[in-house]
Amino acid sequence: MMRILLISIGCFLCFITATFSVVAETQWGVGLSGGSEGITGFNLSVGNYYRVPEREVLIVRDRGIHQEELPVVYFLAQRARVSPEAVVDLRLRGMNWMDITLKFGLSPDIYYVPVKSVKEGPPYGNAYGYYKKHPKKEWKKMKFKDEDIVNQVNLKFISEYHKYTPEQVMKYRSEGRSFVDIDRDVRSEKQRKGKHKKN
Repeated sequence: MMRILLISIGCFLCFITATFSVVAETQWGVGLSGGSEGITGFNLSVGNYYRVPEREVLIVRDRGIHQEELPVVYFLAQRARVSPEAVVDLRLRGMNWMDITLKFGLSPDIYYVPVKSVKEGPPYGNAYGYYKKHPKKEWKKMKFKDEDIVNQVNLKFISEYHKYTPEQVMKYRSEGRSFVDIDRDVRSEKQRKGKHKKN
């Protein structure tokens, strides 16, 4: 009788453990797939490119930094040699990206990304129009809007991280795609090409 009872308890514990494991794996999988609270592919890409733990990227995002501005936080932190928290604190106080750039003693020419050609008009026409019309020594006088800085930093990040031409990233952006979508689409495209090469 005692032996049967012990076997029953053992089976019950195995069932509970297996059920808990399935639930835990499901919740973790939902988090990684990019739910509102999880780590999206974009956040993983940011973490990998800037060599910071993905958990840190989530903490910065959860403090109130928009996803597409995450690369700007890490770009400025690395250039200014300050912590990402120092950048985030200034941003959350209401400072724009240009003022934060200048506050850290950086100049706007850090946002330049070399390209072969640029389509006129938004989202890149204004910045590259200035680059084209002014000598390099005057680039330090540029006054970027927030969206210009977000566009330039993400252009650099996505093209370098995925080894993709800046011109192709610019084309996708001019079609109205978000950088989160561009990152996802480029990653999917590379995975498809990788599978074709294996076959």
